[in-house]
Amino acid sequence: MPLALILSSYVAASRVGGMAQALALATLGIDPVVAPTVLFGRHPGRGAPGGGAVIDGMFEGVLAGIEADGVLARADLIITGYFASVGQVRMAARMIDAARAAGRARIIVDPIMGDGGRLYVAEAVAEAIAGDLLPRADLLTPNAWELERLSGLPVGDAAEAVKAARTLGKPVLVSSIPRGDEIGVVYADQDQAWLASHARMAHAPNGTGDLLTALFAAALIEGMPEEQALARSVGAVAKAVGEAAQGALDDLPIVAMGAELGRPAAVRLERIG
Repeated sequence: MPLALILSSYVAASRVGGMAQALALATLGIDPVVAPTVLFGRHPGRGAPGGGAVIDGMFEGVLAGIEADGVLARADLIITGYFASVGQVRMAARMIDAARAAGRARIIVDPIMGDGGRLYVAEAVAEAIAGDLLPRADLLTPNAWELERLSGLPVGDAAEAVKAARTLGKPVLVSSIPRGDEIGVVYADQDQAWLASHARMAHAPNGTGDLLTALFAAALIEGMPEEQALARSVGAVAKAVGEAAQGALDDLPIVAMGAELGRPAAVRLERIG
């Protein structure tokens, strides 16, 4: 069974962050190992979350235990997400280097910094993610605003997303790209670019970006070409958002969907570069 190491948030009662990714990957037959950067009771957008950041010394100890157990040599995938401190980012970078020396892991960096024109993390943390993790990534998965921040270019549509992505010198999966009355996700590398889009929905629960990253990563581990991985992952997220709306749910129904995550809704898939 493939193995994934996730370095991100653990939010007990909300299907977001590393918790959501672990549930999705397990459903798709990938064994998750989660190193939490924060321990919250619920998503902060719902009010006081409870819990707090994992202090650097404890995070370092968790990573040391994971490494001592041989996880880095066995890992097929490492996903980095939310970080609460510069120290955590630097420890994640060290783990990535150790994993590359020990095994075969594919490194996916979700540069979680913010959205809608504002940072969710301290400026120093955002700078550390850009400086320490982006150069180590095999794939980056920012939202449109994060791609704008990283590239210094506007990202208002798919063509701008491709242009901005290619300045980073890495394959990029960028979400929240408008396409008329649809919303889409762009995958771009130096050789190809694709857009998968679907109808906008009135409301989406938190965690869609986390779920997208996990599903796209799972498809790559299965050996899918990037355009098929894009269509499947975007279609599965769209189906999850639709099911949440139908059930008036505050969270993505990752567990309830089960195998349906591998049977996504249809999306519009176009080659754009």
